[in-house]
Amino acid sequence: MLKRAIRIGVIVVLTVFEQGHRTSAAEIEVDLALVIAVDVSRSMDEDEQRLQRSGYVDAFGSNAVHHAIAEGITGRIAVVYMEWSGPNEQNVVIPWTVVDSPERATELAERLAKAPFRRVFNTSISGAIDFSIKLLGESGVHPVRRVIDVSGDGSNNTGRMVTLARDDAVAQGVTINGLPLLIKRLTGLGHIANLDHYYQDCVIGGPGAFIVPVREARDFAGAIRSKLVREIAGVIERNALIKPAQERQVLNC
Repeated sequence: MLKRAIRIGVIVVLTVFEQGHRTSAAEIEVDLALVIAVDVSRSMDEDEQRLQRSGYVDAFGSNAVHHAIAEGITGRIAVVYMEWSGPNEQNVVIPWTVVDSPERATELAERLAKAPFRRVFNTSISGAIDFSIKLLGESGVHPVRRVIDVSGDGSNNTGRMVTLARDDAVAQGVTINGLPLLIKRLTGLGHIANLDHYYQDCVIGGPGAFIVPVREARDFAGAIRSKLVREIAGVIERNALIKPAQERQVLNC
């Protein structure tokens, strides 16, 4: 009788453990693991930084983003917000956060709005991509898709070649999208003509990769909101936002 009771007890414990393990696994399954990689290099002045930050704050507080999250298979995403500049200059502002409701999205926006600003020197998009891959490996979630969202107003000017970082990320099944900022006129401080073409040819890659160029400050909030909705929903547009590379000369990355 004692042995039988012990066996039953073991079975009960194992059953409870297995159910708890399945519940725990289900809790960390997400539709999207998203790294938001934001340029804070010297070329980004204070106005651009505030504009960029407020755009993400507004987006995560918007009904459009809340609806896109809710419409997913699991109804939740995981987000990390990271600022970057040089090859070894990256700073996680908002660590990995699972967003599964409008309340959680709003909380994320409020935390982001309170975070301090910082400016560093060089512009290493390759360093940002490499660090983003590291962050994806530390997310602690099981995503259906993995996306790196890179924004900035200049080209890669330090660190390894940006195309090498991009290709390594894409080889791991990661999609890189871009938000090139073309608000300021060329000043010689890391800015290049046709930054949208540069992002198209040298930065983005992977399934459904796209860019959303921002040319006017008044368009910034809407651009970020629409970009996040596309990334969360996994929508692939039939018409490119800029002309395909075959219709112009490909840039030298």
